[in-house]
Amino acid sequence: MSPVSAVEIAGLRVVRGGTAVIDGLDLTIGAGVTGLLGPSGCGKSTLLRSIAGVQRVAAGTVTVLGEPAGSAALRDRVGYQTQSSSVYDDLAVLENLRFFARVLGLPPAAAEAALASVDLTGQGGVVVGRLSGGQRSRVGLAVALLGSPALLVLDEPTVGLDPVLRRDLWALFHRVADTGTAVLVSSHVMDEAERCDTLLLMREGRIIADGAPGEIKAAQGVADIESAFLALVEGRGIA
Repeated sequence: MSPVSAVEIAGLRVVRGGTAVIDGLDLTIGAGVTGLLGPSGCGKSTLLRSIAGVQRVAAGTVTVLGEPAGSAALRDRVGYQTQSSSVYDDLAVLENLRFFARVLGLPPAAAEAALASVDLTGQGGVVVGRLSGGQRSRVGLAVALLGSPALLVLDEPTVGLDPVLRRDLWALFHRVADTGTAVLVSSHVMDEAERCDTLLLMREGRIIADGAPGEIKAAQGVADIESAFLALVEGRGIA
């Protein structure tokens, strides 16, 4: 089971190209499915990279599952799926998973288990380059799920997918969370906000709202998350 606080961030500062992308961010992320929503370029990927331990930070601390982000102790406890494909197009689905399982020091059975968890057991012998966009996303997710991580970090995994595939993936995220894994998913699609247990709204490197979707809407006196986001940005909410 994941701890109550899967991620604790204090005073995070990330500088890229001489500009502070994130400056003094404090944040706690708990169990369930947490959505990180905001427009492209607001710092979502930078924040996720910091949590995954692959981003150089200028100041502050990022603690993941009780350990410093990126530490060796987290190698098989954090699953991370980037926006760009992390699998090999010229290998079959199961070959990809077995390769990454070996990298992580996991037994071959872990590959089959991960494949089953994303409902792709029947596609194990198919070359990844021949899969649909939705199936490719599932393979990337299966790689991130190898070893049953306690924290799953997903950077816009539903981008470019049709509504049916997006619905199915979100259902999968919740099934994973139900097993005790904390799931953190980023998106720039506001209508995905309602699918989250907890929602983080981000703009220009800052978290401008943190809470359940219903709480955020109620605090701003609006009926949808997009309106809540605009109200927060424009300072016209009721809170």
